[in-house]
Amino acid sequence: MCAVVAAAVAAGAGGPAAAAAGCPANLAASLTSTGPASQLITVEAPAYASTRASLSLWRKTGGCWVAAGGPWSARVGRNGLSDHHVEGDGTTPTGAYGVGPVVYGLAPDPGVRYPYHRLACGDWWDENPATPGYNTFQHVRCGVTPSFARPGDYELRLSKRAYQHFIPIRYNTDPAVPGRGSAIFLHDDWGSATHGCITVAAAHLDALLRWLRPAAKPLIVIGTKGELARF
Repeated sequence: MCAVVAAAVAAGAGGPAAAAAGCPANLAASLTSTGPASQLITVEAPAYASTRASLSLWRKTGGCWVAAGGPWSARVGRNGLSDHHVEGDGTTPTGAYGVGPVVYGLAPDPGVRYPYHRLACGDWWDENPATPGYNTFQHVRCGVTPSFARPGDYELRLSKRAYQHFIPIRYNTDPAVPGRGSAIFLHDDWGSATHGCITVAAAHLDALLRWLRPAAKPLIVIGTKGELARF
């Protein structure tokens, strides 16, 4: 399971314009547009086929992007990155996306500023492109396999190592396009490449989740070295 929620970034302040006089030249400042975001997560892989990446946090201060955390080692899809991700292809979609609006997890709330939902029996993510609820969180009666579940789909609570905490990446949402991909999360490292999500070590993830502020309109930008600036 892995795979969530999309929002194209509106054009706005940020990007090369942010590299104005007095601003440090860095990866965040090189982006084409960061819209209204004042918090930024960059996920930079050395090549499209890579299953490993570097994750960094940035904050906007006085109109400039400055480092706020990382770089941390991250894992991405078992088939690397893709500009044209589709359901089940094992890639992580490139691009710029929002995050949230809820943080989930099996473990207690680590102190996040988003609404927190502790996973329970009956919590699923609908990954079936043929259903109206495609790419959304769903709760059904405990012990019941929902009608949208396909062979191989499973309850969120069963991914115990990966889902101690996670936040959805707003890929393919509002509306979700059937087949374009679902359940793309930022979650705990589980010891290998993912089905399409992005993972970091648990301690780094918890620090990241506590740092995020909804009012800062956080943005996650995913791509290869040398390609991130086009987003």
